[in-house]
Amino acid sequence: MSINQLYNIMKNILSILAIFFTASLLQAQDAVELTVQPPGPFIAFTESSHDFGDIEQGDVVQYIFEFENKGDAPVILADVRTTCGCTASEWVREPIAPGASSKIKVTFNSRGKIGRQNKVVTIMSNAANNPERVSIVTNVLPKPPADQ
Repeated sequence: MSINQLYNIMKNILSILAIFFTASLLQAQDAVELTVQPPGPFIAFTESSHDFGDIEQGDVVQYIFEFENKGDAPVILADVRTTCGCTASEWVREPIAPGASSKIKVTFNSRGKIGRQNKVVTIMSNAANNPERVSIVTNVLPKPPADQ
């Protein structure tokens, strides 16, 4: 085999590798384009769940869920629903501009509860990903008996 033949073979191999490399870059670009959010408001929570761990029966715990409007129009929260009367929520009633952040405070009262608790909070809004859900989780331990 001559040097010219080896050179042509190497040139062909490099051309084929360049084609495969270009094709893989185009596929990666297509994958990125598929993750683009739809137009309009879009809620993106920093965390979708919070675990308080073990608490004692009767404890009242709170957690603040933070979110950002990653859309291109204001988010308006219409309602924030909890699963029972033991859980309450507070949220802003004003529109949240694109790129702005806001918070939803969730309070759980463990009075009368025992064992593993999973409370879901449903956020109703005008966002493209409506409804959104976050949850709080805890394990309620019995209150220790009072010393007599």
